[in-house]
Amino acid sequence: MKLCHLAGVCRIAITFTMVCSYVFAFGTQVYGASKGQSGKDELDYLEKLYKTLHQNPELSLQEVKTSARLAKELKYAGYEVTTKVGGTGLVGVLKRGAGPVIMIRADMDALPVEEKTGVPFASKVTVKKDGKKVKLMHACGHDMHMAVWAGVARAMSRDKSWKGTLIMVGQPAEEIGAGSKAMIEDGLFTRFPRPDYNLALHVTNKIPAGAIGLVSGYALANVDTIDIVVKGKGGHGSAPHTTKDPIVLASRIVLDLQTIVSREINPLEPAVLTVGSIHGGTKHNIIPGEVKLELTLRSYKAKVRQQILSAIKRISRGAALTAGLPEELMPVVTVKENFTPATYNNPAMVAQVKEAASALLGDKRVIMAGPIMGGEDFGRYGLEEPKIPSVIFWLGGGSYKALKAGKKPVSNHSPYYIPEWRPTIGTGVKVMTGIATHFLNLRPELSSKKKAQDKL
Repeated sequence: MKLCHLAGVCRIAITFTMVCSYVFAFGTQVYGASKGQSGKDELDYLEKLYKTLHQNPELSLQEVKTSARLAKELKYAGYEVTTKVGGTGLVGVLKRGAGPVIMIRADMDALPVEEKTGVPFASKVTVKKDGKKVKLMHACGHDMHMAVWAGVARAMSRDKSWKGTLIMVGQPAEEIGAGSKAMIEDGLFTRFPRPDYNLALHVTNKIPAGAIGLVSGYALANVDTIDIVVKGKGGHGSAPHTTKDPIVLASRIVLDLQTIVSREINPLEPAVLTVGSIHGGTKHNIIPGEVKLELTLRSYKAKVRQQILSAIKRISRGAALTAGLPEELMPVVTVKENFTPATYNNPAMVAQVKEAASALLGDKRVIMAGPIMGGEDFGRYGLEEPKIPSVIFWLGGGSYKALKAGKKPVSNHSPYYIPEWRPTIGTGVKVMTGIATHFLNLRPELSSKKKAQDKL
């Protein structure tokens, strides 16, 4: 998940009181796979795999070794594996006759973050990025996603009771919002069986290990990255009357942009517009010729997104006209192509996920959470026509003891981020396997492609 996109807004919309109410209910040790379908030996294996993945992170679009390891896991479990889908992506297919088609996705990329967790298996990987040496870390928990994904693939392969087709997708480049698009454009839904349902999970320490969180409807936001180049006429700082000061103009634009969400958007429609960077000038007494602004925009609905984008352009141009700038010096507003669409959890499918998860974990360990303004490119899979019902859920990875003591959990993208890995792996495998099996066993009229679209 692009938690760099979550600055200031990364939170699961449940109160700490609610968290404690269900943490206390099930105690200190929840090892979902310790006595379940996988067994201790299986959990030991997956824990070792998790640590290996954690120690060997790779950047977006460079997940070569990671993809190869996941391909090895799938081949060992009996899947038909295709690599290099959308770059470093991979697809595993396991067919068991007629029945629903279920897709389960895990993201593979890591972040340019220097790890400070202090765990014995901490990453020490250093690579070159943009000509500079950077440390790498699985600071967003994609290593956990992959370990759980591998465990689910293995468990589903051993289970001979279900009918249908399972599609296991290892996706690159989630952190830059490019992976799902690349895989779709490379034929994910045409070269392979088209899913009836899409599933994914994301680990968070805001929920304790052993529990999951569900969001019905919009779960994560549209994410737009916007650059504005504010132009002017430079000159000496002692003679501003001979210039058109872009610093003053940029400051006016920054303030005016704050009125878009507060005064132009319906208060019932969530939106966030943040100016995260402003750069201009080189010296105390020089008025520069331009100033650069960098913005992030979050929204859920396409109409709201377009309204805000139009307002950004209108306000920027209006401020420049007010300052008396000619047409050739109008601000240049660029909406970057790495747009991440909102993730919408199909409500009817969420109800089915809740039913399946509650049967496995108990009602108190399955909580209904609220949406956040972070971004996740998993949402793009559900937008391809005809739209495929999709759900991504939160996998608890937090420490029971820490939450009980009132400690603020470490967020994803922190150099200190590490989940309670063993119980989190166990619960993740148990619940995702159970959910997948639930959908594979749905009655035919609900799982058929046409009627699934009508009912879900």
